[in-house]
Amino acid sequence: MGKTHTVIQLLRLLRASGARCAGMKPICCGDRRDAELLLAAGSGGLTIDEINPVWLKTPVAPLAAAHVEHVKIDIEHIMAALRTLQDRVEHVVVEGVGGWLVPIRADYFVSDLAVEMKLPVLVVAQNRLGCLNHTVLTICSITNHGLFCAGVVLNELPGATSVASATNADILREIIDVPLLSRLTENMDQLPLGWWETLGLSGTPRMSSTQTQV
Repeated sequence: MGKTHTVIQLLRLLRASGARCAGMKPICCGDRRDAELLLAAGSGGLTIDEINPVWLKTPVAPLAAAHVEHVKIDIEHIMAALRTLQDRVEHVVVEGVGGWLVPIRADYFVSDLAVEMKLPVLVVAQNRLGCLNHTVLTICSITNHGLFCAGVVLNELPGATSVASATNADILREIIDVPLLSRLTENMDQLPLGWWETLGLSGTPRMSSTQTQV
């Protein structure tokens, strides 16, 4: 729920600012709960099939689900759905499928889909032991794919306290050269200034959301 929570709150705050926006979940595996939440959080007038063009019923990685269900994931169908959304709303926030290098096909990963979408990428990482390694590896891979990493958000796990979770934010500020953004919460009534500035939403209204693989 880390990246889903972030996308939902971002959509809510964008709508509060008067913007028309939509969340997109290109691929759902298992249930469609994430897509349903994104649909409810975005502007009206859209259908779940428009924001979630590929739904595989098996709750595993897309490549494995496609094997089980004997289907081939249609990337062009996903891209067409994105273009349609971009024509209908000001801001499209695309939630990734699991982690950055989750396979969609044997030779095609979530990272490759992000490259085709040509969107800046927001990394949502669980604030726990291992966060530093996962986050830095993901940022490096994003850069190596020729994409812009807009920032990092640490997802706080309820009740989880450790030396790692208490120090990860400070260490990340020392070792990465992308902004560490504040976590979006339900009690906020406007998008923090740092988000507007970092994501350049006034000039670059469409962004992609992903997370480190945990």
